[in-house]
Amino acid sequence: MSTALPTVPVLHSEWIKIRSLRGTFGALIALFVATAGIQTLTAALIGEAEAGSMGDDPLLAAFYGVNFGQIAAFAFGATALSSEFHNGALRTSLTAVPSRARFYLSKMAVVGGLVFLAGQLAGLATFIGGQAFMGAYALELGSLGTYRAIFGCGLYLTLMALLAAGLTAVLRSATAVLSLLIPLVLMVSFVLGAASEGVARFLPDRAGQMIMRMESADGLGPWTGIGVLALWALVAVAGGWLAVRRRDA
Repeated sequence: MSTALPTVPVLHSEWIKIRSLRGTFGALIALFVATAGIQTLTAALIGEAEAGSMGDDPLLAAFYGVNFGQIAAFAFGATALSSEFHNGALRTSLTAVPSRARFYLSKMAVVGGLVFLAGQLAGLATFIGGQAFMGAYALELGSLGTYRAIFGCGLYLTLMALLAAGLTAVLRSATAVLSLLIPLVLMVSFVLGAASEGVARFLPDRAGQMIMRMESADGLGPWTGIGVLALWALVAVAGGWLAVRRRDA
């Protein structure tokens, strides 16, 4: 077995680290609460009267809360990594796990695994909770694209968290990463979308959310879109690995 592969003790130690960091673990909980809670609250307030106000695609509208949950995903991924770059924590971690590859892959596996689990639960709760208030406009569980969208919601949040985690390993600052990613998805994406659809469709949020759409848009299908987001996350994680491997602890 390669010494770079994660092992159960290392994975367990990474889980303990995350659980002991209140802010980081709180961000994981916030991911679920923001995604499912805001969706359900918005649907309850809007109801049948303004059923189309959350977007022109009814399936994507059923996951409106993911726009808020992704901020928590960024925060979780970024703070899980940034904790290693304060007060000599990385030096201590590498003393316990000398293989930088094993340490880094274990960290990313735990970050991705936890967000994937929370994201799948959030996706299901978001769909069921939101549609309960939509009356005649409600989509039924099992109708076209719903299972894909529920799974895709969790996958989308996972890739967003890994994107943030990888960038944090490069920049060594959660503040810098959040200052970059939050404006990207809340402002830049919409500005570029209005100015140039050709460029904007390849941004991580716009491409990734295709998996939650009922119909393809911007020339990207559901799986092509999430594939584009996966490439963003892969580049960030790979860049983070190079940074961790080459820099001093």
